Amino acid sequence: MTNKITEFLKRGLKEKVYPGAVLLVAREEDIVFFYTVGNRTLSPQSLPMEKKTIFDLASLTKPLATTLAAMNLAEENLLNLDEPISSLIEPFPWRDKADITPRLLLNHSSGLPDWKPYYLELIKLPIKERKPAVRRLIMEESLIGEPRTVSLYSDLGFIVLEWIIEIITGKDLSSFLNATFYQPLGLKNLHLDTVALEPMNEKGLYAATEHCLWRKEIIQGHVHDENAYALGGYSGHAGLFGAAQDIFTLTTALVNIYHGYNSGLLKSKTVRTFLSRQGIPPDSTWALGWDTPSKNNSSSGNCFSSNSIGHTGFTGTSIWIDLEKNVTVIFLTNRIHPSRSNETIRNFRPELHNLIMRDLV
Repeated sequence: MTNKITEFLKRGLKEKVYPGAVLLVAREEDIVFFYTVGNRTLSPQSLPMEKKTIFDLASLTKPLATTLAAMNLAEENLLNLDEPISSLIEPFPWRDKADITPRLLLNHSSGLPDWKPYYLELIKLPIKERKPAVRRLIMEESLIGEPRTVSLYSDLGFIVLEWIIEIITGKDLSSFLNATFYQPLGLKNLHLDTVALEPMNEKGLYAATEHCLWRKEIIQGHVHDENAYALGGYSGHAGLFGAAQDIFTLTTALVNIYHGYNSGLLKSKTVRTFLSRQGIPPDSTWALGWDTPSKNNSSSGNCFSSNSIGHTGFTGTSIWIDLEKNVTVIFLTNRIHPSRSNETIRNFRPELHNLIMRDLV
């Protein structure tokens, strides 16, 4: 398996699918393949990719941060997944959204739009006013359809989830996750960005992302997502950074709990609920905060079982976990360095997954 995958990763580098990549493949708790290729930065200088390279995980923030927090609150009976958000957020003048629930936000069936360029206006406000402002703007958006009847992947829904988590916990999302999950698991490099601070490690350890025309610089060590940047570095939809090993430690903990191992972090029933396809609406592939394989054109390829979970990130990151075959694939790239126009990873990623699964299983 090693030679085939190594050559395939080198092909991706040669064909400029990415400047660099880190691939971690595991069977149960055993890492069977851990390899790097290419560079973590090309400009202003070329620096090689390393296993400990820290990536902007982009939308992996949804399952590895916001969804984790929701799991904890649901287990502690502080968050009812089917309670209307109108009873959690007060006052609540937005009648068309009164029936949206946390479950619908988590599985992208709330009817909220997918994305809006809020950052263009938010950046004009003092930093402390930006999150209240974006939450108001989201709630004033028109729905694209009735809740439960449409499936549309939505950043906006996860920004609202962060709001709900803050209301319930009285803490910001970063502090809550650090105390509840990241620190107990010893995850030193998994963290939410704060743009007002220097990176927690040297800038050189971070994979560079895009040359941002808006910020007029190559982004490295801070969040690429413009809305998350304007909101101070993170929100419920983006802003998480991490290295492959820490991601594997976290996902392994979740998978072990799913299979009945009592870690003290969460209960098996909670994890199984969140990692199960919801069927809302019936043709949706979404679980709660995680996706599952679709019949056609899944980023997982064709070989993961139906009992699998996964997610991708805009910057070129992904996780796929086969809960039946006990296989984890963490594939981290900086494919948007130096430009987001490079989308060749869409075809490359499922081919890679197929190669791994056919040789491993």
